[in-house]
Amino acid sequence: MRKGNLITLTAAVCFTVSQVAVVQAADWLEFPIYPAADDQQAPDICGGVVVWQQFVDTDFDIYGADITDPLKPFVFIIRELADDEQAPSIYENTVVWQSYVETDWDIWAADISDQTDPQIFVVSDYADVNEEAPAIHGNIVLWRNDYFGDWDILGADITDLNSPAEFPVALYDFDQQAPAVYRNTVVWQDDYYGDRDLFAADIWQRNKPAESSVAVVEWDQQNPAVWGHIVVWQDNFFGDWDIYAADITDPHNPVEFPVCNNIFSQQNPDIDGGGPGNIVVWQDDRNGNWDIFGYNLTTRQEFQITDDPADQTDPAISGNVVVWQDDRSENSEIYAAVLNGPEVAQCESSIPGDVDGDCKVNFIDFTIMAGYWLECNLEPEEACWQ
Repeated sequence: MRKGNLITLTAAVCFTVSQVAVVQAADWLEFPIYPAADDQQAPDICGGVVVWQQFVDTDFDIYGADITDPLKPFVFIIRELADDEQAPSIYENTVVWQSYVETDWDIWAADISDQTDPQIFVVSDYADVNEEAPAIHGNIVLWRNDYFGDWDILGADITDLNSPAEFPVALYDFDQQAPAVYRNTVVWQDDYYGDRDLFAADIWQRNKPAESSVAVVEWDQQNPAVWGHIVVWQDNFFGDWDIYAADITDPHNPVEFPVCNNIFSQQNPDIDGGGPGNIVVWQDDRNGNWDIFGYNLTTRQEFQITDDPADQTDPAISGNVVVWQDDRSENSEIYAAVLNGPEVAQCESSIPGDVDGDCKVNFIDFTIMAGYWLECNLEPEEACWQ
């Protein structure tokens, strides 16, 4: 049986786009970032900057847009070559992506401190080895690598942009894929036991990652995202895709809980990468097409973000801004919504007596506390009632 409890979330790093007055979920400020005739895919966001891959002429390039002013996005090109650049990921002023050079995929990056003149550098470019699906947080970049014939997880410290320091994270039989990273915590999906499970590692000691399991149960757990001490993923334990999460404050005792497990399909989750870390978003087909939904981990409330009859997929979130791939035009475009109102309420400070971590003290807290009344875990036991 799957069960779990919610625990108070930690603060985050990236800044938040300026608030825009929005009354209800149906009235989110929703807008295309850069309307174009080219297909736009795979968005990511940190603070006020969105990145994506755009098909120009014959290949994909990496684009970015500063949407600090949502009504006047500043669009800029990060990387535009004759070969494909795909799967961008961003943290503050650093963007990473996979680039097809000659015969294989490599990991590249750009410093976009000056958005008009991105500084490009190589993270990892082994010959005849595919390096794909990069993720970044702080000065750590992760990706999957097929050097040994299956997929493994490698990383690099890019503190020195001109000399990235690579290190292994998960080099095992079968496939380790879809890495995600928050500070020193790396999570990934792993096929070691015959289906897809989720594992994590603390990489504080680069030469000795401290591994732990996040979700090792039947069927598939995949596409993880992590922020603070919360990991989210899509899970087909019950026969369709649902969104689950785990609090990994104690990495050896993850506290698992459902985010959305209705009878339809929920996929591609992301967790707030720029605010307090309490908003989860995903794509959901409960209305007969893909829409973007959200869930507030603090208030335990679910809400719908998009309702256009076309498909909205592959969401990413930072602070109060969600971006996604949208098919309402003749080609796919990147859209964004600035969220506001009670749906994205945050807990300004903890309250004594708030046992369940929902930023309210009510009868539920009293019930939980009463259930443990007169319990004591002191050792030795005779110290309890002195």
